[in-house]
Amino acid sequence: MSVSDEQRSASPSEYAGANAHAFGPGRHLRSRSKVLPEHARGHNRALVLQTLYHSGAMSRADLSRETGLTRVTISDLVAEFIADGIVIEMGVREAVGPGKPPILIDIDRFGHQIVGLDLSGPDAFTGAVLSLDGDVLERREVPRPKSPDGEAAYAALRELAQTLVEASTQPLLGVGIGTPGVVRPDGLVLSSPNLGWTNFPLEAKLGVDLDLPVLARNDANAAVLAEYTFGEAKADFMLIKIGKGVGAGLITGSQPLLGSRFAAGEIGHVVVGTDGGPRCACGKDGCLEAWLSVSRLEAAIAADPEARDEILRDAGTRMAIATAPIVAALDLSEVVISGPAELLDGILIEAAIATLRARTLEGVFEDVVVRLTHQEDIVLRGAAVMVLSGQLGVS
Repeated sequence: MSVSDEQRSASPSEYAGANAHAFGPGRHLRSRSKVLPEHARGHNRALVLQTLYHSGAMSRADLSRETGLTRVTISDLVAEFIADGIVIEMGVREAVGPGKPPILIDIDRFGHQIVGLDLSGPDAFTGAVLSLDGDVLERREVPRPKSPDGEAAYAALRELAQTLVEASTQPLLGVGIGTPGVVRPDGLVLSSPNLGWTNFPLEAKLGVDLDLPVLARNDANAAVLAEYTFGEAKADFMLIKIGKGVGAGLITGSQPLLGSRFAAGEIGHVVVGTDGGPRCACGKDGCLEAWLSVSRLEAAIAADPEARDEILRDAGTRMAIATAPIVAALDLSEVVISGPAELLDGILIEAAIATLRARTLEGVFEDVVVRLTHQEDIVLRGAAVMVLSGQLGVS
């Protein structure tokens, strides 16, 4: 499936209307450091592209007013973007007064595509060709190796990635990967026991094999980016991804939180309670993942269907026991949950809300929202945000 000629030939007014504020106001992952003079051009490039991405087509004068950059700087940057094929002129805006009508410009949303890969599924690796707006255009999957085998996992990943590269219909901006495990910012997988990887240079290796820019991050850290960019999340929130395992991604002050060991959000192996509990794959008893993973919940309910409500209530309570200290320490506004709605929505979330309020300071954290994400393909879409951020400075 490719973008139709009708979409590419839409009029400037139609194009602007379709994309204006598509993802809310032009927010971005803010840098905490001061912009140095030698970094000013890169900062300005990202600011212009960020504004166009979130606000849609506008004139150069509009862009100057919106960003606070001079018209000379805007003209210089836009000319550079057009030459690079990143930005296109959409035609003139309908005249509303005297003078020459301005030419509208926008990111060429249909001129490039992104490959996203999600390695977190229980049975398969999933991938997609996505538009720059995070829409899935083509989808593929390959079986996940049945046992942790690093070489087999990489071979399956490479096969999937190559298939998607061949399925793309426009030049690729890059490839994004969301993988279980602890991942350094340079894409080195420090540890992913479920895939059999230790100190594995995933980003560098696949980049060489595909001859394309590749970015790799933890799957929950990818998902939190998708919720931030395409979803309804606030500037301070935690996303808990529940599937084969349990992990979390964190954004505080509009900035991803990775931690000194790049393991922020690794809550799946926090022991919740002092009453033992199911044996976890890591060898401990009572880890949050052992209580809350989809496979554990499904197996427990299948073994005792009449206890379904109790099982889900207990899982939600234990999730809140693990997350309440994080919410309080970081003063988070939301806890967003990603996983199967038939298990997580309702009783489990209600129990989590009640426990969270009981275990945090009364009158301070009562307005914290606990909700299920509305997004599908959240890791794939997060992989797209990784590439947009890495290649264009857009988030």
